[in-house]
Amino acid sequence: MINSITGVMTGKDTEYVYLENGGIEWSVRVSARTAHALPPSGREARIFTYLHHREDQMALYGFSSVEERYLFLDLLRVGGIGPKQALRILSGMSVDEFVTSLDADDVDGLSRVPGLGKKTAQKIILTLRGRLSLPPDEETPAQNAEIVAALVEMGFDRQTGTKAVERAASDVRDEGLRDEEAEKEIFRRAIVSLSSNQ
Repeated sequence: MINSITGVMTGKDTEYVYLENGGIEWSVRVSARTAHALPPSGREARIFTYLHHREDQMALYGFSSVEERYLFLDLLRVGGIGPKQALRILSGMSVDEFVTSLDADDVDGLSRVPGLGKKTAQKIILTLRGRLSLPPDEETPAQNAEIVAALVEMGFDRQTGTKAVERAASDVRDEGLRDEEAEKEIFRRAIVSLSSNQ
């Protein structure tokens, strides 16, 4: 699989960017947000990619970040959403905005994306809430990310859950507990903190 392409931008519009690398000019389909984020012609850029195969064609999709690509692939898991619809969603809202709407069960927020109706928004929430495969922040240990994912699955807000876990982890870090004990204690304290704030 082609993970990314680095080259010189030769052109772009709201649906495609064109990138030259080693004498080959790549035509890459992108969201409007990615097209806007990339530099103008003549400048070097890196695009994260996904090669989509169908019986009758192949298409190369590009993303300005790894997180955007993860979300694109997650959206393809939702019944009835193909690559073009997924790009429309990514054009209409950022990854952070999408995650916030998903965690809040915000059907109206998702359905504000042009071409995305309430039924499809509800299907997205049912399919992806608590199941996104976005990578954790580099500053967030994998253990903490797993705890946050468990809290989201229980119905807590991701951002609030992340803060509660970070606070609990900071407190537990100095207590010298073994990894398994520390994880259980962080989870317990985060739930106590979140429950007391509801």
